[in-house]
Amino acid sequence: MSDRLRSIMEPTRVTTVERKSFSDMHCSVAQCLEVVGEWWSMLVLRDAFLGVTRFDDIQERLGISRNILNQRLNRLVDAGVLAKVPYSQHPPRYDYRLTQKGRDLWPVLTAMRQWGDRHAAPDGPPVEVVHKGCGAVSQAVMTCSACGEALGPRDVRAIPGPGAVEPLVSARRGSP
Repeated sequence: MSDRLRSIMEPTRVTTVERKSFSDMHCSVAQCLEVVGEWWSMLVLRDAFLGVTRFDDIQERLGISRNILNQRLNRLVDAGVLAKVPYSQHPPRYDYRLTQKGRDLWPVLTAMRQWGDRHAAPDGPPVEVVHKGCGAVSQAVMTCSACGEALGPRDVRAIPGPGAVEPLVSARRGSP
């Protein structure tokens, strides 16, 4: 058999890609990804925001393997994003409830949902958010905390903050 034919017939070797850690990167986006950047984590949090807090319910909704879900939940609990609260002692069962740190991810999840609605939902949004105050279907909009104007990427510029350890690198010439 020729080497070419042998190479075509050999089984493909699948290697796993090791997860990159961003723990040493001095960047708030990287640090957020360190906590919630694994594939299933944001879907677990989505379900927690929807009130799905029990292991079996999350597992059933996501179709995720039990061991992977257990790893994701433990990581989110260890990071302080979820709290593990017992609801049964025999057998031991837990609710996974959002902490304040977890609830602070609501704008992140909302931005991801709205992006998906706009760019990946050809039949329309699978879920709509209704503002309890007025009853209207609502979209979250970023606004300036000082003046209240809407914010887009061209309405802001980055400057070094109090935690900066290195100067900002501008992506464009002439940008501050």
